[in-house]
Order: sequence, then C-alpha cells, then structure tokens
Amino acid sequence: MREQILALLERNSKMTPEEIAVLLGSSKEMIAEEIRRMEEENIICGYNTLINWEHTGAEKVTGLIEVRVTPQRGQGFDHIAERIYNYPEVQSVYLISGGYDLLVILEGKSLKDIASFVHSKLSTLDSVISTATHFILKKYKDDGIIFDQEKGDPRQTITP
Repeated sequence: MREQILALLERNSKMTPEEIAVLLGSSKEMIAEEIRRMEEENIICGYNTLINWEHTGAEKVTGLIEVRVTPQRGQGFDHIAERIYNYPEVQSVYLISGGYDLLVILEGKSLKDIASFVHSKLSTLDSVISTATHFILKKYKDDGIIFDQEKGDPRQTITP
C-alpha cells in the first residue's frame, strides 16, 4: 500500500487522503495515518510545486555543475557534499558515476551569478579538483511533466 500511496503523491502532491483512499479502496483515516508515518520516517521528505518559470517573466537561470573532488579519508564524498549543499543557491547535490563525482544544481538571476558562485565559492573548496558548468536553456520536460505541449483540438474529425 505504501508504494501505491507514494506513487500517487509523487505524481500529484496535491492529492488528498480522501482522493487516495477512493483510488486505493481504503479509508481516508488509514491513508492519512500512513502518510503521517511516512513523513515521520523521512520517506516523504517534502512536497514540491513544478513551475514553468519561462511563463512568469521572472529572471531565473539554472546551472548544472559537474564537480570532480578528492574524497576525504574516512568521510568519502559526504563531507564535501554537505559543504556544498549548505550554500543557499544550491538546489540539489548528487553523487554520480562517470568522469565527475558530484552534480550540483543551483539557481541564480543570471549566467554571471552562476559563474560567480562557481568561481568564488565552489572552486575555492579544498577538495574540489575541477568543475564543468552547463546552463539549462529551455525545459521540455521536468519531473515527468511536459512543458508547453501543443494542445490540439480534442474533438474527433468527422468526414461524410
């Protein structure tokens, strides 16, 4: 049951326990209690809203920074990852496979803001060996949601 609840909430975090209960054939009290337990166990870590910032007029740039680091003895990558994720600009930090060790996602008002962060904060950390910066120029799909999908006429064409 947990996996079904999680799958529904992952797709739409606005679903109420009542709506989930109907879909799963359960009581709203049981669903609400299960959600509460998963929040306490840190299985459910938060609820997010996905926003298409291009439609808001807000100036926002997302940078993807690949970071190669020297892991610290006894702490591996955890210590440097913690130092990086504590910066308020940083949205996400992932340990990745491949040529780099960490993927850092951050937001700024301009390309210059992102470059400044990488140069003045990230590159100056002792364990950081090198970085590669990429910018998101346009989002087509994010977290399973397609942005700016063409909405055609849903009516079926009838020909004589």
